Amino acid sequence: MKILITGISGFVGSHLAEYFLAAGKNEVFGAIKWRSNRENIIHIQDKIKLYECDIKDAFAMKTVLSAIRPDRIFHLAAQSYVPFSWRVPQETLSTNIIGEVNLFETIRELKIDPLIHIAGSSEEYGLVLPDELPIKESNPLRPLSPYGVSKVAQDFLAYQYFKSYGLKTVRTRAFNHTGPRRAEVFVTSNFAKQIVEIEKGKRKPVMYVGNLNAVRDFSDVRDVVRAYALALEKGTHGEVYNIASGKGIKIKELLDKLVALSNVDLKIEQDKGRFRPSDVELLIGSPDKFQKATGWKPEILFEQTLKDLLDYWRERV
Repeated sequence: MKILITGISGFVGSHLAEYFLAAGKNEVFGAIKWRSNRENIIHIQDKIKLYECDIKDAFAMKTVLSAIRPDRIFHLAAQSYVPFSWRVPQETLSTNIIGEVNLFETIRELKIDPLIHIAGSSEEYGLVLPDELPIKESNPLRPLSPYGVSKVAQDFLAYQYFKSYGLKTVRTRAFNHTGPRRAEVFVTSNFAKQIVEIEKGKRKPVMYVGNLNAVRDFSDVRDVVRAYALALEKGTHGEVYNIASGKGIKIKELLDKLVALSNVDLKIEQDKGRFRPSDVELLIGSPDKFQKATGWKPEILFEQTLKDLLDYWRERV
């Protein structure tokens, strides 16, 4: 198969590329911004074909899809950092929404017929009430950030293009996922890097944190990319699926687990700059619908994920 991954140099994109390369018999193509950091894919660059493409540029999108004519598209390119979406809501909305419209319109114009995975987010659910847990796909969408709003729009556009034009879209709403290569702006990776810097004497034994009371549902990125592949292999076109472990963990407990995997004594201090204007307090997803459709289940223990993340930073700090 010809597989196109937009945002291939990102955290999830690089792991997804590895997954398909390991499976064999696949040609893996990537759409990447010219100024994107390629560190995550250096080790596989000779096995994939890259095309420079800003997804907001309709002409660039047409150039890439015309050259590849892919069988399957995994649309991961996005402005994906939630706090950044408050600082640059315009950039977040235009990248995530217009970028997807350009993808869909190009597919229509070229009259190609790929399977299309749209990577949504648990941030679409936003405000969740305690009696709504675990969150099912039918739960109301009450996004609490510009990023969350942009992902709701992507989600609904994928459904609309399926109903209006027959595009073979499958939508997923992945809950939090982490692992090696997670950017340091995200909580698990930020904590892990701080701990490693303390281990190596590069900072004082003080951990700076934001809201430790939020509860999140974490999976390993390597389990998540396997789920993305299954979404197109076994999912129903037009449907939406949660990708989740079904278990919640408070951020404070997550921090305690990371510290326990280290050998340092440290002090924890809250940093007001790490708090969001409005935070999602509870996100625990029900994976039942997706598991019934595909048979997917998480395989990697969270403690192993955290250990691998610490080891990733130990190699880099």
